[in-house]
Amino acid sequence: MDLAKNVFQAHGSDALGAVLFRKKLRRDHVLRFLAAQPACTVAMEACAGSHYWAREIAKLGHDVRLIAPGYVKPFVKRQKNDAADAEAICEAAQRPTMRFVAAKSEEQQAAAIVFRVRDLVVRQRTQTINAIRGHLAEFGLVAAQGLFHVAKLVAAIEDTDSAIPEAARPILSLLVEQLRSLDEKVAVLDREIARRARDDADTRRLMTIPGVGPITATAVAALAPSAQTFKRGRDFAAWLGLTPLQRSSGGKQKLGETSRMGERTLRRLLIIGASATVRWAMRKGAAADPWLSQMLSRKPPMLVIIALANKTARIVWALMAKGGTYRAPALAG
Repeated sequence: MDLAKNVFQAHGSDALGAVLFRKKLRRDHVLRFLAAQPACTVAMEACAGSHYWAREIAKLGHDVRLIAPGYVKPFVKRQKNDAADAEAICEAAQRPTMRFVAAKSEEQQAAAIVFRVRDLVVRQRTQTINAIRGHLAEFGLVAAQGLFHVAKLVAAIEDTDSAIPEAARPILSLLVEQLRSLDEKVAVLDREIARRARDDADTRRLMTIPGVGPITATAVAALAPSAQTFKRGRDFAAWLGLTPLQRSSGGKQKLGETSRMGERTLRRLLIIGASATVRWAMRKGAAADPWLSQMLSRKPPMLVIIALANKTARIVWALMAKGGTYRAPALAG
């Protein structure tokens, strides 16, 4: 079934692929139509609203499967329309090696909202800061990069003796008010995330890993599927998009940059945590982890950050799958 806002497209076929029906359905007729069908497999693309429909259709006794859109695209024949998309989803779902997306519960989706909203508010704050920087640069007022240096520009806007023209000051003050409002919203969301981290035992265990703080640990608990979904830690790292792209051919192995095909929020948080860990180790001149020390002595920092994020993802999977807390590797005597 190809999902839409109002008009859905259903494509039915038997086990051999023979077409049984092609039907357009209004949104309020979807469940009524499926309730009249015998128990079968219902496949949909994993998109906005798909998890809701997966839960509702599963209540009718059907086996619901969600497929990533990228895995459906190769099965679209020539022209793209709703009927062709529904047929492609049907064909993709019948492939024996197809990978499916686990349907999320209402509780999982509700827990993930705090991170989605925080990302939105942080982006809005960054846009506001960049707007302030760009406007004040026109009057020769420049501050160093970083959130903490914006206070210098805010002080210049509020200082009536600064070089900012009076015609521009009231307008720039609106940006300052917006920036402070966004700071307050980020603080509220951070407190909510910290509260969730304190109340959840699994989250507290994940926070024992270097580079994993309350935000990352709570995000893993809310956004990642069950650890049993993956056979090993590398599969979890690949799901996050932290493994290299394969460009191998003719028996010759060639790896490229990280795939970045996976859960973007978790990948970014792990990279930020790895960056903090690597920069701390570079400032101190030594790292408690011998693996990290050896990597820093041989590889450029950015490559080490990505490698450490990959390693952290595997450790996260190990703790989620097997329990326990993180134990730092022993230093060689």
